[in-house]
Amino acid sequence: MAQNIYDNPDFFAGYSQLPRQVNGLDGAPEWPAIRTLLPKLADRRVADLGCGFGWAARWFRGQRASSVLGFDLSQNMIERARADTDDAGIEYRIADLETLELPEAAFDLVYSALTFHYVRDFERLIRVIHAALAPGGDLVFTIEHPIFMAAAHPQWTLEKDGRKTWPVNGYALEGERRTDWFAKGVLKHHRTLATTLNTLIGTGFELRRLEEFAPTPEQIASIPELVEELERPMMALVSAHKR
Repeated sequence: MAQNIYDNPDFFAGYSQLPRQVNGLDGAPEWPAIRTLLPKLADRRVADLGCGFGWAARWFRGQRASSVLGFDLSQNMIERARADTDDAGIEYRIADLETLELPEAAFDLVYSALTFHYVRDFERLIRVIHAALAPGGDLVFTIEHPIFMAAAHPQWTLEKDGRKTWPVNGYALEGERRTDWFAKGVLKHHRTLATTLNTLIGTGFELRRLEEFAPTPEQIASIPELVEELERPMMALVSAHKR
């Protein structure tokens, strides 16, 4: 079973105050870039893996998706998503992505935001997703970039000239990474970018697009602290297609 850190009271309290949770999709700087990767949603059946508070699920329905099925390991997340959703076309279920089973050819889009790096058996999950997509279906997901999460102690350091530097070490050593983020010992699973992409290819997906998110000049002008995101990629955005 995956670590259920989101039901830790201290973690959940801190996480709930992040701008992307207070302001929804408008609080996620990468959202405009994600939107460019998404297929047309009208009449599409969508699965949202790691649905959180349900922000994306509700947006998908606003784009006329026929149905959205959201999964999350956290009871706190699911309860909040259900409380904030009044739409019979959206259903939320508690599920562990490590053991998730999905019906065959049941979805036209599988979406996931910042969740797959919590999954140990990524290859198994991708096989399940591939089988669950109808022919012509799409997988769009975001993860913490391997450069961001590879280091044993991922945090900014300062060069002599005052410039921030992000450490990269142990990159080729895949496996568990533990960090302190709102709670101690948050468990993630590091994979190289090559492993992530080759797993998709080996499962039968056709890669459509990879983006290594960086803020636009307009975003930096609006939120100056985003300028540090130009120093290293924090997120990878991936679009893949099932023929």
